[in-house]
Amino acid sequence: MIEMDLASGRTLTAWRADERFPMMSTFKVVLCGAVLARVDAGDEQLERKIHYRQQDLVDYSPVSEKHLADGMTVGELCAAAITMSDNSAANLLLATVGGPAGLTAFLRQIGDNVTRLDRWETELNEALPGDARDTTTPASMAATLRKLLTSQRLSARSQRQLLQWMVDDRVAGPLIRSVLPAGWFIADKTGAGERGARGIVALLGPNN
Repeated sequence: MIEMDLASGRTLTAWRADERFPMMSTFKVVLCGAVLARVDAGDEQLERKIHYRQQDLVDYSPVSEKHLADGMTVGELCAAAITMSDNSAANLLLATVGGPAGLTAFLRQIGDNVTRLDRWETELNEALPGDARDTTTPASMAATLRKLLTSQRLSARSQRQLLQWMVDDRVAGPLIRSVLPAGWFIADKTGAGERGARGIVALLGPNN
């Protein structure tokens, strides 16, 4: 666990912050950050339509399973992946950035030498104790999210879009959102895996 000041990057609280933990679905925020970086570079368009087939669907695809006939845009897939944790949407997006290896390469490019993605949905949620695959540390994930949301790694427009997808998260109600003080905002992404594994990344604070 780590609590970091977004503006300064100063660590406020940390516990086991340098230990590896499974990312599970929290990786979807970083994935959409990588997609937005490609948009900023002119290599991708949020409006581009992606078509897929029944065999491309994996377990828990509440949005993408409804669009087999018409497909979904890259932007719609990102929204589904973050706000509804749609696993097939995540896999379709992963393919656009070069798969797990491509996402890991993106992380290295922005200075994260710890976080790694090795597998696709849904295998990446195995959460085996001691398995370094598909893991990060709280310190590394916090630093990477800060880079994506506040530095020049993404354009201001892409930063706002990534943050809005996290604000619109619709599957995290029972966690921090359920005990948030009045007058506070939250932008988050949760993850769940085998063996009771849970994770959450979040930006929160007073509305002002």
